[in-house]
Amino acid sequence: MKKIVILLLAIVPLAAFGQKRALYEFKKNMPVYCDSLIADMKYPLAWGQSDISDFSQWKQTARRKVFECMMTPPPAPQAWNVVVLGEEQRDGYVARKLEFQLSRYYKVRAYMLVPQDDRTKHPAINLLHDHGAHLFIGKEKMIIPFQEDSVIIKDAFDWQTKVYGGQFWGDYMARRGYVVFSADAPLWGERGREEGVDRSKYDMIAGNMQMYGRCLSAFMTYDDIATTELLATLPEVDADRIGCAGCSMGAYRAWMLSALSDRIKVGAAVCWMVTSDVQLTLKYGRSENGGFANCIPALRQYMDYPHIASLACPKPMLFINGMKDKLFPVPGAEKAFAEMHRVWDSQGVGERLVTELWDMPHGCPPEAQQRVVEFFDKNL
Repeated sequence: MKKIVILLLAIVPLAAFGQKRALYEFKKNMPVYCDSLIADMKYPLAWGQSDISDFSQWKQTARRKVFECMMTPPPAPQAWNVVVLGEEQRDGYVARKLEFQLSRYYKVRAYMLVPQDDRTKHPAINLLHDHGAHLFIGKEKMIIPFQEDSVIIKDAFDWQTKVYGGQFWGDYMARRGYVVFSADAPLWGERGREEGVDRSKYDMIAGNMQMYGRCLSAFMTYDDIATTELLATLPEVDADRIGCAGCSMGAYRAWMLSALSDRIKVGAAVCWMVTSDVQLTLKYGRSENGGFANCIPALRQYMDYPHIASLACPKPMLFINGMKDKLFPVPGAEKAFAEMHRVWDSQGVGERLVTELWDMPHGCPPEAQQRVVEFFDKNL
């Protein structure tokens, strides 16, 4: 037996994972022919490039294609079965921890903040958490955690300092008079792995989901659509005044949700907008670091990111990107902004789309949070 083990070690050298061949086809996690792939992306379903000239018909057709590429959705539950697991009195608002049946497959937990004032119904925000390659917390990135676990509380406050300038975005919005709702995305927070957080397993899980004929990124968007529908049923919420917002992956989630849900009336996205020719090319030294967080099979054959976001037109939308954001190069953000402005302008509602470049890195400091709330105050 010992001889066999020695022989196997000789066949598989310890340095096998670092070995190189003289010829190769991939470099820096990209195919060496990535520029050719980009050149072949014609986006035939983009507004103005499609042969559909009626805007409403285009939206219907393009939305249908997005959902087709998102593959099979999780089956809807027979009932939400909302249960209040906890409640805390805070400064001018009450915090609740909810559990509900989000699909026939799974229950989900969320935080909800409700202002305490004379109104019976309030405008509401579905506040969507970021990626950050940090999966231990999700909703707790947006709203101060309940007093349940010192490790979770410390982690959430540390994350605020790192990404949000020390201010919990959700609690700030609640003090400004909004019902705020935030739930974990698949693989974050209380929807993670039994074995614990391991970022390297994210892509493997997403691959397994595709083997089931499902898309993990699409499940995230389907869930955001479903939680917005749930939000509209709650007695504290004015169903005609629901918006959404987020930073980083939360921003991606926000414009996807705005594009695909008629429940959303206003959207705001901070630090996630780019074009694929900038995001997926060696020229800018970038590649997709989010793994499968925004990977929807085949969709790039039809539309780029700003084309999909333009399905939100004619809604009021705010996009903020950072000029020092290393994840989303400025040329890509500017090209995407220009494409979206072309769409809103074509429908005579150009003033409803606001795009801004700030002198900041990737993140959502209190100043950006305030800008978003002011945008909601004006439009929602």
